[in-house]
Amino acid sequence: MGGVCSRKRSQLVEEDDDSLQTPTRFSKTSSLKWLLLTLPRSSSDVSRKGPGKGPGRCPALMELCVAKVCKDISKYSTLAMLPSDLSQQIFDELVDSNCLTEESLETFRDCALHDICLGEYPGVKDAWMEVVASQRQSLLSVDISCSEVTDSGLNFLSDCSNMQSLSCNYCDNVSEHGLGVLSGFSYLTSLSFKRSGGVTAEGMRVFANLVNLVNLDLERCLKIHGGLVHVKGLRKLESLNMRYCNYITDSDIKYLSDLTNLKELQLSSCRITDLGISYLTGLSKLTHLNLESCPVTAACLEAISGLASLMLLNLNRCGIYDEGCGSFEDLKNLKVLNLGFNHITDACLVHLKGLTNLESLNLDSCKIGDEGLLHLKGLVLLKSLELSDTAIGSNGLQHLSGLRNLHSINLSFTLVTDTGMKKISMLNSLKSVNLDNRLITDVGLAALIGIYYMLQLAHNPLSTH
Repeated sequence: MGGVCSRKRSQLVEEDDDSLQTPTRFSKTSSLKWLLLTLPRSSSDVSRKGPGKGPGRCPALMELCVAKVCKDISKYSTLAMLPSDLSQQIFDELVDSNCLTEESLETFRDCALHDICLGEYPGVKDAWMEVVASQRQSLLSVDISCSEVTDSGLNFLSDCSNMQSLSCNYCDNVSEHGLGVLSGFSYLTSLSFKRSGGVTAEGMRVFANLVNLVNLDLERCLKIHGGLVHVKGLRKLESLNMRYCNYITDSDIKYLSDLTNLKELQLSSCRITDLGISYLTGLSKLTHLNLESCPVTAACLEAISGLASLMLLNLNRCGIYDEGCGSFEDLKNLKVLNLGFNHITDACLVHLKGLTNLESLNLDSCKIGDEGLLHLKGLVLLKSLELSDTAIGSNGLQHLSGLRNLHSINLSFTLVTDTGMKKISMLNSLKSVNLDNRLITDVGLAALIGIYYMLQLAHNPLSTH
C-alpha cells in the first residue's frame, strides 16, 4: 500500500487537470522542512520491533518520520500539507497498530490517500466515511468489511469516481438502496460483498455499469437469484465467487455463457444441475471450477471435458458414480482434482492415469481399494494425496513407490497397517503423513524414523545430531 502501490496503478487523472493538481504547499522544500522539525531527537523514540528492526540497525529517515507522527498524532489537526505517499504510510501504520481513532482519522481529511483498508477494524461507522470520501478522485481502494456503515455512509463515496476496488463484506447495515453509489464507479475492477443481504436481484441492476469489473465476490449472498442477468455484459470479468448462494439455479448460469474471459468460477452449494454446467462450454479460459455439493452427476463431465484450460476441478460431495468418468481423460491440464465423498470406485481411477500434471488428488471416502492405486503410479508430479476413509490397505501402497514428489498423504481410517509403513518410508519427499492409530503401532512408526531424520536434515543441514 502507500506510495509504492500508488505508482503501480494506472493513471486515471489527466496531468493537465488544474482542479486536481497538487497544491504548492506539497512542495519538496516545505515537506523537507517539516521532516527536519519533527524528527525524534534520539533513536530510542522509534520502535525497533519487527523483521529487520533490531539493535544496531539505523532506521531509515522515513521510518523515523512515520513513527514520530504516529506517536504524536493527537497533536496535529491536519496532515493535508504532507505528500500523499507519506500520509498514506502514516495512516497504514496507525491501522496496523490498531491506534486509529475517530479523532485521529480527522487529521487525514483531504490528504489525497489512495488506499483505505479498514476491513474488520473496530468502530468503523458512517461518521468515518465522510473523511474517507474527502480523498475524492485520489481514492482508489476502500475496504470497510465487517463495519457498521449504512447506506448513508456508503453514499459519501459518490464523489470518488476513480475507485478501482471496494470491499463491503459482512456489512449487515447496507441495503440494496446503498448499491446505487456503484453506478458512478466505471473504473471499478474488484468488488466484494460477501454475505450481504443488501445484494438483491433488483439491487444488482447497477452492476451492468461496471464494465471494467474483473473480480466479483458475492459469496453467501442469498437474494441474488434472477440478478445475474445484469452481469452478462461484464465481458472483462475473470473471477466470480458465488459459493453458498443456495438459491442460484440453472436459469441463472445461462447468463454466464458469454463471459468468455472468466477464469475462476466458484459455485459451491448452489442448486446447479448438469443442465447448468452445459452453459459453461464456451468458457475456454476457465482454469478453476468449484462445484462442491452441487447436485450434478458424472454426465456433466462431458461438458466439463471441453474446458481445456481447466487446472482445478472440485466435485467434492456431488454424488458422482463411475458412469461418465471417462471424460476425465480430456482434462490434461488438471493440477488439482477433488473427488471426495463420491460413489466412485477403482473403475473411475482408470481414467485418471493420463492426468500426468496432477499435483493434488482427493479421494476421501470414495469406494476405492488397492487395485485402484495401480492407476496412480504414473502421476509423478503428485504432491498431495488424500485417501482417508477408503478400503486402501498396505499392499496397495507399493504402487505409490514412484511418486517421488509426494509431500503429503492421508491414510487415516484405511486398512493400512505397520507393513504399509515400510513402503511409505521409501518416499523421501514426504513431509506430512496422517495415520489411523487403530492399526498402526510403535513398530510401524519406527519405520518412519528415516523420513523424520531427512526432514530434520533439510531444516538443519549443518546439524550433526
